[in-house]
Amino acid sequence: MNNLIYYSPDLVMVIHLLSTAIMVGVIWVIQLLHYPSFHFIEKDKYIKFQHFHMNRISIIVMPAMIIEILSGFLLLKPSFNSNIFFIISVFILIVIWVTTFLFFTKIHQDLSNGYNRLTVNKLVMINWVRTILWSSRLIILLFINI
Repeated sequence: MNNLIYYSPDLVMVIHLLSTAIMVGVIWVIQLLHYPSFHFIEKDKYIKFQHFHMNRISIIVMPAMIIEILSGFLLLKPSFNSNIFFIISVFILIVIWVTTFLFFTKIHQDLSNGYNRLTVNKLVMINWVRTILWSSRLIILLFINI
């Protein structure tokens, strides 16, 4: 496998670009539809819903996020990529991961105790940061690959 990756930076870049594109699609659906819909869940069913959400969303996002970050780090090898824009895009990816685990994990844990309008509003507002960052990454990756 190392030889395939070592000799196929283009394949790794395609995998990286696809995983980023998947995450951009997911984050826009989450931002515009899913998180705002938290306000419409019946309050007596909210805790159950939040646990369902946390379990199921992980099935969708974790594989793509892991592939995205691993392929990004592989592409940082000097023999693969010394493009400053790519390096910036990986830095943005690290910021996305840090904000996800510092802020979003806590917010979802808070919501697992029950619905709170202000917390859901905070979730939607803060998620704009990830939405913009992931979208920016995709634009950068498309720019350097076209």
